[in-house]
This record gives sequence, structure tokens and C-alpha cells, in this order.
Amino acid sequence: MKTKITELLGIEYPIIQGGMAWVAEHTLAAAVSQAGGLGLIGGASASGDIVRSEIRKAKELTDKPIGVNVMLMSPYADEVAQVIVEEGIKAVTTGAGNPEKYMDMWKNAGVKVMPVVASVALAKRMEKYGADAVVAEGCESGGHIGSQTTMCLVPQVVDAVNIPVIAAGGVADGRGFAAAMMLGAEAVQIGTRFVVSKEAVVHGNYKERIIKAKDIDSEITGQSYGHPIRVLRNKMTREYLRMEKEGASFEELEHLTLGSLRKAVVEGDVVNGSLMAGQIAGLIKEEKTCEEIIKDIMSQAEALLKIQ
Repeated sequence: MKTKITELLGIEYPIIQGGMAWVAEHTLAAAVSQAGGLGLIGGASASGDIVRSEIRKAKELTDKPIGVNVMLMSPYADEVAQVIVEEGIKAVTTGAGNPEKYMDMWKNAGVKVMPVVASVALAKRMEKYGADAVVAEGCESGGHIGSQTTMCLVPQVVDAVNIPVIAAGGVADGRGFAAAMMLGAEAVQIGTRFVVSKEAVVHGNYKERIIKAKDIDSEITGQSYGHPIRVLRNKMTREYLRMEKEGASFEELEHLTLGSLRKAVVEGDVVNGSLMAGQIAGLIKEEKTCEEIIKDIMSQAEALLKIQ
């Protein structure tokens, strides 16, 4: 399947792996890219040296294009932005901020910039400042979220900008992929489904919790302070929501969740860890390789879209 995004990025399939903190490291990114999508290394709060190391490890595993997700709130964002240029990365997604300060440097180096947006206004602003595409992410996605659903956000962004739109949030199979294409997207970004891949270096407890998730197991924490995060419910979320309801300070809530994502991903603590996952978790029933995941999605989508 050829789209504006496959041509822009030089990839086989219009599937991009989300740049998930603690999850999107070199093994997963390389596996997704090797399977024909675009794998991303999640910069998160890592230093420039760590991101450089991850990029080089990924390149040892595949000669296909890989990208980096830059969390712009990171204290190391400046370092990571420079490393991307030095290491010859050709595609970047950005989140948690505005990438305008890096645009000239990246564009001069031939980097394709694809900011994650949660509104039409931000999408238009990113186009104005030179973005090559935008990732329109609905609130069904895991982790930090906006307020609009993918179904509503994507077509409005498609109508508002002239650059390609990548749909994110609530896509885990060919049906979601086909729906995104019908809304006008040129690709999809997928996170939670790749967490439950064989190549994802994620604790088995975390993967098993996603596999066992029901449709009602998704909760949103942090809404009272304007930092909503979608996670799977557990002891930590119940305590967080109780404290939030009782008017706990931002500092108290931050203390409760300090290091909680690492607890879940690395240590397998599904009781007190932050189990970031999208609403689509209830649809995921087994662990597969990245190649199997992508081929399953594409074969189902092509049948639905009747692509020969």
C-alpha cells in the first residue's frame, strides 16, 4: 500500500510505532522497521548519549529507516534534537511541547518532522512552521492524551491542513486501520498493540495485564491538573483518583506516581505501577511478533478496503 506517508518516509507500510517511554527502545524500533513500518525510539527523559546509543543499536539490527520521538518537556530535549541530526535520523515525531525551535536545524538536515497534535489549531500551527506531517492523536490512546476522540479529530485535522495526517489512538487491527484511512489519514500510529509484541522488552506481567484487559478497564488520571493520562486500572489508579477527588495537591499526586511507569514496564509491578495503555487494550488477545502484527493488520485492512 502506497500513501503519501510511505513515500515521505521510504517505508513499505503506512504504520508507525508509537514512541512510548520505557517501551520504545532499539529492539522494538528495529523490529517494526524491519517488518516494513517505521519504528521509533522513544526519547522520553533520556539524555542525548543514551538516545545516541539506542539509535546505533537499532541500526545494527536493521538497515531500514528508523525514527525518534522527542519529548519536548525533557531537560535533554536540546541534546536529543542535536543527536538526531548527527546520527542521520530522517524522521522525528514530537510530543509534550512545541518543536518550532528545532525546525530549521532539522529541516536543513533533511529530517521529516511529524508533531503529535490533539487539536486543529495546533495542527495548523505546525504546518505553518514547516512540519512534513502531523500525528492526530485521539483520547483513546494510552499515556498523555487530549480531549477529542480519534473519530472526530482526524477528519477535522485532515480538512484543516494540506500536509499528510497520521491517525493515532484506538488502532490495533485492520479494522481500525481501514477506518483511519476512510477518515482521510495517510498512515496510522500504533502503540499499545506493539507493547504486546515478542520484541518489546516489556515485563511479562505488563503484557499479560493488557491481554487480560476488558473494555472497561481503562481509566484517566490527572484531569484535575490538566495532565490527563490513560492507564489500566489497578491499586495505584484507585488511590490516585481517591486523592484527586479529595483535592490532593499536584505535588502529592506526583509523589504517588514517581517512577511508576518504570515499575510497570521494567519491574512488572502491575499493582502499583502505571500501566499506560489505550482503550483498545481489550481487543488484544495474544503476543505476536512485530512482523505478524503488521501483516495481520495490512491483510485485514486491504480486504476491507478492497485493495488489490
